[in-house]
Amino acid sequence: MASPPTVPRGRTVSPVATSRAVAGLTRWADNDMFGHLNNAVYYQLFDTAINAWINTNTGLNPVAMPSLGIVAESGCRYFSELGFPESLVVGLAVTRLGNSSVTYRLGVFRAPREDAPEGATEAAQPITALGHWVHVYVDRASRKPVPIPDVIRALLSAACVSQ
Repeated sequence: MASPPTVPRGRTVSPVATSRAVAGLTRWADNDMFGHLNNAVYYQLFDTAINAWINTNTGLNPVAMPSLGIVAESGCRYFSELGFPESLVVGLAVTRLGNSSVTYRLGVFRAPREDAPEGATEAAQPITALGHWVHVYVDRASRKPVPIPDVIRALLSAACVSQ
């Protein structure tokens, strides 16, 4: 099992410091009966951020690849509520890169307001949720582990950070 990421001291970190960032919006349907984002939505945010980042940076078609990354482990620690409507940034970094598996650290942040001063997009912001995600690459047909495809490995290598 991968170790969950540690909480940054003071719970502030720059989304840029997480290596890569993907922006998004919450949806009305994301709220649960308590008026905040349902816990499952955070996992959708993580999955979307990782796969959108890989797809947009490699041009690979995940449906046509002979191998695929399946989720072997995931976890999330929550620090403050989010709800609809909010603009978010999901930062991601690679904390472990193996032969057939990769471990990501993910942070969910409120996006800076449009009227924020210049440079505020890179300022330290409170983290609302901190996650980890492990993909194991497997052969599409046999579901047996295979090496991470070279083009994906090159991208992942560029996002490696120390834990």
